[in-house]
Amino acid sequence: MADSLSTGLGEEKEKEKEDRERDRKTAKTEKNKEKDEVTETLGFNDKNGGSKGKKRNLSDLSLVRFITTELTRGYFLEHNEAKYTERRERVYTCLRIPKELEKLMTFGFFLCLDAFLYVFTLLPLRVILALLRLLTLPCCGLSGSRLLQPAQVCDVLKGFIMVLCYSMMSYVDYAMMYHLIRGQSVIKLYIIYNMLEVADRLFSSFGQDILDALYWTATEPKEKKRAHIGVIPHFFMAVLYVFLHAILIMVQATTLNVAFNSHNKSLLTIMMSNNFVEIKGSVFKKFEKNNLFQMSNSDIKERFTNYILLLIVCLRNMEQFSWNPDHLWVLFPDVVMVIASEVAVDVVKHAFITKFNDISADVYGEYRASLAFDLVSSRQKNAYTDYSDSVSRRMGFIPLPLALLLIRVVTSSVKIQGSLSFMCVLLFYLGMITLKVLNSIVLLGTSCVFVKEANMEEKLFDPPPSVVSSRANSRANRTKHVHTSPQQEPTADKGGISLVSDNAQPATVAESSAPTLPKSDSDTFLTTPDEEDDDKIINADTGLEGDGLKPRTPKKDLLEIDRFTICGNRID
Repeated sequence: MADSLSTGLGEEKEKEKEDRERDRKTAKTEKNKEKDEVTETLGFNDKNGGSKGKKRNLSDLSLVRFITTELTRGYFLEHNEAKYTERRERVYTCLRIPKELEKLMTFGFFLCLDAFLYVFTLLPLRVILALLRLLTLPCCGLSGSRLLQPAQVCDVLKGFIMVLCYSMMSYVDYAMMYHLIRGQSVIKLYIIYNMLEVADRLFSSFGQDILDALYWTATEPKEKKRAHIGVIPHFFMAVLYVFLHAILIMVQATTLNVAFNSHNKSLLTIMMSNNFVEIKGSVFKKFEKNNLFQMSNSDIKERFTNYILLLIVCLRNMEQFSWNPDHLWVLFPDVVMVIASEVAVDVVKHAFITKFNDISADVYGEYRASLAFDLVSSRQKNAYTDYSDSVSRRMGFIPLPLALLLIRVVTSSVKIQGSLSFMCVLLFYLGMITLKVLNSIVLLGTSCVFVKEANMEEKLFDPPPSVVSSRANSRANRTKHVHTSPQQEPTADKGGISLVSDNAQPATVAESSAPTLPKSDSDTFLTTPDEEDDDKIINADTGLEGDGLKPRTPKKDLLEIDRFTICGNRID
């Protein structure tokens, strides 16, 4: 028995050794096959397949075969069809940007022109009508009725502001300012011009708030509790703002005039290169649709303001050369160069912003619809603001200081003497009224088409969101304290990590205080999806991000985006 057992164990060991040897041989053969395949792809087919010590035959290292493979190898783009289709769509989007952008810019330019002409044409007539009503109404014995409507009160205030500021501007010497700026060095003037651009934005952001505060203080119903400092302080604040902003724009125009009149045009070249620096500051940043809307409004306002500044420069230069038409052709190349650089910078900037942020070119149609909605809604019976004020909030374009400066330059450059001159002024004024009326009619018809294409007709009949109701809703919906009991099961985030520690502390979560907007079918058309980063809330105890504690951030409608509204974490 013992011998049989020993012989059986010996046979089993021999079989195991044979199996191991077979496995080793098969592994070696597989490795050799892999090496042969690699050398075959590289063009070094080792026919001998020998060991490392053997010398390879130099004739087998076929250079001709390698070159032939490089010249004849191919690939198939359809294997990654989605990628190349997306790249082609990006190219088509960049090619569509100039056309769509210029459509928006043209529409916005005529909107600014309409608000600007309103100050010269209809505003004086409305002020005269309001003053006549104020004088004749007490004589009719209608003491119980309102003396002036709120819109008429605002018009009278605008008229008084323009008259007072113009009388103050008459004491400013434009020639002395010109020679003072001309005496500075080029680098200093470049720095001054950049500072003026920043100051202009700051003035525009705060100026419309000052004017709105004045209008509301003067027209607020008497039955409401008045928590303000009075109409007269607000009026003087508005007068001071308009005067200072007009002085600021005058310094900008004077600096541009110095650049035009310099011999080597170095300052003008530096000021134009400043536009291309704007590409570097905006292209390589993350943009959402609302931020791009703000930037588009800013570009519209900047382009229109530059046109008015160029007009002022041409008027001052033509006055110095006794209105010689030959000098106009001397200024014409520089004017075209400034305008062309502005247009080129805007096109390149918007093309690459839409490319890097995957924004479609159709978004500019939504922007036109939003601007058109402001114009159409200002003509409704339930309108709560004048259209010129709506443009000021939307684009940051306040026409009062710019109109005041233009009146000051024209009155100082053009001398009116004799009855014929007064007749020419009257005809020019009638021509401006005709241009204003025609422009308003065309804009109103075009805006109705844009609003209808965007399916925004139902929003025209929605009541405007009031500040009081929005504050009440935000207070009612705000969760002051969220208590977590120790026995409660810990809340896990997406990764399965517990968000509640052993000694749970009460957490405070505040919901967004944005006003609740009326819902309609067009909300999905004019809204931007919420960002994932905005939805994340950090727990103060654990420092982790959780989904159970985050509030729902409401979508921002383009109709609620003003020029200086913070979208995300920035203002563009």
